[in-house]
Parts: sequence; structure tokens; C-alpha cells
Amino acid sequence: MRQESSIWQNVDWFTIGIYVVLIIAGWFSIYGAVYNFEDTPFWDFSVRYGKQLVWMGCALVIAVILLSLDNRVYSIFAYIIYGVSIISLIVTLIVAPDIKGSRSWLVLGPVSIQPAEFAKTATCLALAKLMSSYGFRLGNVSDAVKVALLFALPPLLIILQQETGSALVYAALFLVLYREGMPGVFLFLGLCAVVFFIVAIRFGEEPIIPLLPEESYGVFLVMLMAIVVQCGFLYVFLKDLDSVKKLATANVLLFLIFYLVYRIFDYPIHFTYVAYFSIAASVVYFIVLCISRSKLTYLGIAAFLIGSVVYAQMADYAFTKVLQPHQQVRIKVTLGMINDPQKADYNVNQSKIAIGSGGFSGKGFLNGTQTKLKYVPEQDTDFIFCTVGEEHGFVGSVAVLSLFLALILRLIYLAERQRALFSRIYGYCVASIFFFHLAINIGMVLGLTPVIGIPLPFFSYGGSSLWGFTILLFIFLRLDASRMEYMAN
Repeated sequence: MRQESSIWQNVDWFTIGIYVVLIIAGWFSIYGAVYNFEDTPFWDFSVRYGKQLVWMGCALVIAVILLSLDNRVYSIFAYIIYGVSIISLIVTLIVAPDIKGSRSWLVLGPVSIQPAEFAKTATCLALAKLMSSYGFRLGNVSDAVKVALLFALPPLLIILQQETGSALVYAALFLVLYREGMPGVFLFLGLCAVVFFIVAIRFGEEPIIPLLPEESYGVFLVMLMAIVVQCGFLYVFLKDLDSVKKLATANVLLFLIFYLVYRIFDYPIHFTYVAYFSIAASVVYFIVLCISRSKLTYLGIAAFLIGSVVYAQMADYAFTKVLQPHQQVRIKVTLGMINDPQKADYNVNQSKIAIGSGGFSGKGFLNGTQTKLKYVPEQDTDFIFCTVGEEHGFVGSVAVLSLFLALILRLIYLAERQRALFSRIYGYCVASIFFFHLAINIGMVLGLTPVIGIPLPFFSYGGSSLWGFTILLFIFLRLDASRMEYMAN
């Protein structure tokens, strides 16, 4: 009895308070998005705001249960929970019906469950269990492979369910790896991969010169960026300023000579081939330096250059063959490659109109015209933030974002005060996933990121989403409530 009392005394009520405020504010946003001026009570369970009340009540019950369980349960059964989650994703892939082009929902009578929402928690628990195990070293190749396989399997299965947006959430876990000792160069390489992909796609259809329409800016610009990055690697990791000067001078002269040949003699130059030659020469140069100076870092830079060439060539294939047509259109709209206000970018345009019409203080609760007239598709799920912006304006939007910021910063603070490595790693997983959902969803609504269909935590309608985030959060709060036990030990 004394132990149960200490748990409720040690639980972080500040975070719980933020959680309660967020789910209540989320319900009012759903009510505002769904309300249609009919005389319908808010507890009418035939409409979404009535159903959301049920999901909220169940979420609170789930929260109490999670806080009541022994904290060791989450560590002991982490792998089992992960295994069950993987099985549920496989079963979903086999038996789930096609709903709006996605096979991610298990229909259980009147209730539909999306296992992908709960797989995030399972993956975080398994990742924390693995990385907190005795003798684990992220720098060890075998351990790094285990980590990669562990959090690569769920997104792979989710992609097969045609839920690319949910799969991308797992990229947030790289922030956890960075906190636990992964070199920052890997985060930089991830950033390069994103930038290279965007550049290759955005400029892939634009010719370098009119005489060579088959040669596009996309691959050429990626090669130029790789050449610049190689110089940065030389300076940052090896302090080899002499090689930086040599490579920079050689590349400037190389491209200048071919550019002058093109301008003076009007001779068609394949500048992409020039870039390939430059990279090939750099690779040979780095191999020679690696042998002569016995530094494998040079070989790593050479591998980066080769990988950049292969990646640039594969970007177009991945974009056209791997992504679905509607996903391609969304990316093209975001990158400004196409403009189709009546179809492809209709959602985003209406979203920005709704948020902009709210002004500084908003139109008032239930007074939003864009949302009431249903101009914004999915306005109670993926685009729920539109309701906040239109009805409560800049002030309400800032208030909601401030609550999320307070939650994420609080989670980081709680993670840092953990004495158990398992709890700290899991805490950073939770903070990273919340941050990714918030950043991408808000960016999506504002037209800054592609529309990939991920919910805004505690705001978007749906039981699976609300329960998934509740489970993710309250497991960590239970672990945090037991931190004193580790201090005593």
C-alpha cells in the first residue's frame, strides 16, 4: 500500500496536467470541426465528437492502468510486446480491408483499430531494452546492426500497408541514437540524403542547357553538393586544409574550362559527366591518401562520394516506382513543381485559407466559416489544426503550440533525470516521436511539408491515435515515478 502511495506521489502531475488540457482542447477542436448547427447534444455517440468522448474515457482508464502496473513489466516484456506488435502488423497486412487505398485497419465489429499506432510504443520499448542491455555499444557493428533491424522492420511492414506517413515517424528515433552516442556525422548524412533527394526530384525535369534536354539539373546539382561536402569532411574530420585547397582549385578550374568551351565555341558539354569525372578523380585521390597516410577516414569520404552518385541515380527510380502516384503529386505540390488548386493542392490551399482567415484572435468558437462549410477535407483528423487557427486565430494557435512545446521540453527534462538507462532511452523515444508528429503535421497544414497523413497528437480524431499516444506517454510517466528506486539502489 505504501509503494502504491509513493507511486502516485512521485508521478509527474505537471505532465499529466498538460496531457489533460491537450485532450480537452482537442475534443473542442473536433467538436468545432464536426458541428453542423443541428440541435445535437455533445454526447451523441453517432457523431465523431461523441465517439471521441468514449475514446477519451477509455484513454484515461488506460492511463490509470499503466500507472498502476509494476514498472519492471515494461522492461521484462519489451521484446514480447515488440513481437506481438510485429505479428499484428503482419496480420493487418493480410486481412485488413482496403480503406482509402490503405490496408492498415483491423475491423473488429463496430470498432476499427490501427496497429501501426501501437507499434511505435512497442518499438520504443524494444529499442530501450536492447540499448540498455549489458555490454551494448552503439559503436559495435553487430549492436548497430541489431538496432537498425529492430526499428527498420515495423516501418517496412507499415509501408507495405500503404501508410508511408506512419512509417516515416520512425526516422525520429535517430535523435535518440544521437543522444546515446551515435556520431553526429550520421545525422548529417541523413540530412544530406533528404536534401539530395529533394534537389534531384525538384530539378530533375529541368535541363542544364537547351541543347541537352536529356541532362537535368537534378543529378548535376547533387554531384556539386557532394563535391562541396567532401571538402567540409576533409576540414572537419582531418584538418587537411592542403587537400581542401587542392580539390577546390582543381574543381573550379575544371568546370570553368568546360563552361568557357561551351560559351565560346557553343559546343554541347555534358556537365553531369564532368561532375562524374571530378568525383571519380577525388575517389582515386582519397584512396591514395588512405594508403599513404594510413587513415581510413579518407576511404570513408570516398565511400560518401560513390554513395552520392548511386543515390542520385536511384532517387528518380524511388520517386516514380516506390512512391504511390498520390504521394508523388503531394511532393510535387510541396516543391512547387505543379500547381493544381482544384485537385492536388486543394487541401493545403483550403487549410491555409482557413488558418489565415482566423486573423489575430480568431472568429470565435463554432464561428469558423471554412470549417463549418466543410471546405477543408479531413478537418477533424489530419487537418484539425485548421479549426484551431480559424476559430481561435494566432493567439489560439500559439497557445496550442506552446502546450506542445512545454510537453516536449518536459519530457526531455524527465528523460535526463532518469537513473535507469532503459527509462532514459525510452523517454527520449517518446519526446522524439511527439516532436516529429507535431513538426510534420503543422508543416503539412501550412504547406511546408508534403501531406503524408499523420495525426496531431491528442487533437486528431481517432481512438487508435489517442490510445497510442496515451500508452506511449504514460508508460514513461510510470517509469519516471519509479526513478527513486534506482537512486536508492
